Amino acid sequence: MSTLVNQQILLVSRPDGEPATDNFKLVSTPVPEPAEGQVLVRHHYLSLDPYMRGRMSEGKSYAQPQPLDAVMIGGTVGEVIASKHPQFAPGDKVVGMGGWQEYAVVDATQRGLLRKVDTTHIPLAAYLGAVGMPGVTAWYGLVKIIEPKAGETVVVSAASGAVGGTVGQLAKARGARIVGIAGGPDKCRQVVEELGFDACVDYKAHAGVAALSAALKAACPNGIDGYFENVGGVILDAVMANANAFCRIAVCGMISGYNGEPIPMAAPQLILTNRMKIEGFIVGEHMAVWPQALGELGAMVAQGQLKYRETVAQGIAAAPQAFLGLLKGRNFGKQLVKLV
Repeated sequence: MSTLVNQQILLVSRPDGEPATDNFKLVSTPVPEPAEGQVLVRHHYLSLDPYMRGRMSEGKSYAQPQPLDAVMIGGTVGEVIASKHPQFAPGDKVVGMGGWQEYAVVDATQRGLLRKVDTTHIPLAAYLGAVGMPGVTAWYGLVKIIEPKAGETVVVSAASGAVGGTVGQLAKARGARIVGIAGGPDKCRQVVEELGFDACVDYKAHAGVAALSAALKAACPNGIDGYFENVGGVILDAVMANANAFCRIAVCGMISGYNGEPIPMAAPQLILTNRMKIEGFIVGEHMAVWPQALGELGAMVAQGQLKYRETVAQGIAAAPQAFLGLLKGRNFGKQLVKLV
């Protein structure tokens, strides 16, 4: 096994403003033999997610900054190819945080670092998306913070992404009217036709708060009762202008400010006049609900009730470019890198 070579992508510099490919470096290293209690995993897919942008910077955030000259952090799914731990055997399909590399040696004695998954009815890649962290993120924000009731109107931004698309379908299953916000006619069409949203507003076709607010008003004639926030900025302002009393906002992401730009809020007084609940959350801090969330998501995927789309880049070397594309909204659905 010592002849195996591992290709890895390291973060070698911190971005000043927008990240670029030269913040990353591709290196090759030999794959070590697993020691007692360790497992060697061959990664099949690597997950690319917006939160990674925050970890590239040194600023204060909910997650520790990604160390320089180290393998980029990230979720992975793959197959055990060698094991020195009784609970894992070669051939087991697993999900973990193996990072941007082709192989990882994982300490299986640490609980939660590696989880065995069943791929009989759920494709392996889905454990990085709809039946993984993005799916649980969607589930938590919707079910625990927005708590939609049948007949209410729920809006989600970045609606064609891995999280947004799942939010919409979970809300629909609970009897809510669901309206997406996405960039471009193709994404909006997909959100309505493929994912079953009631409507979708193309933010690129409505520049500025007034225009976007009017488009949302047309799509949400009864106002907005719940909003799943992925973007911030002008989009949040337009949603708040259409919010009903006691509107609930689950703040998952603010991608409009990921490069350090300020994100002003046009009318914060609406929080008071509408008695709004606005709650930020990090899904990794709510591990107690993961089994419940994954149970519902897994059943829906296995039965074909939860639709999802994947954008797949080929090979480890493609990861940085695919990641930059994700931050620009070039992906449809879940952004993955296929390694096998």
